[in-house]
Amino acid sequence: MANIKQQIKRNKTNEKRRLQNASFKSSVKTSVKAVERAVVAKEKEKALESLSFAHKKLDKGLAKGIFHKNFVARHKSQLANLVNTL
Repeated sequence: MANIKQQIKRNKTNEKRRLQNASFKSSVKTSVKAVERAVVAKEKEKALESLSFAHKKLDKGLAKGIFHKNFVARHKSQLANLVNTL
């Protein structure tokens, strides 16, 4: 355990960011699964709507520094290819 005042503060902020990032990652996974569910159900309109939302979430994660650019590019490409199968 840190006994330097500034390090104690950093530990608190690091924990807060870790929890926020975990929550954000979970919401991204949920939006990706929504696209996959719409494709399986053959609902093209819902799939396109979910796809744009998932792209938005992925881009926001990239801007926040939560995801690497190649991770975002790969997932956006895979989701677009999945929707294009409809």
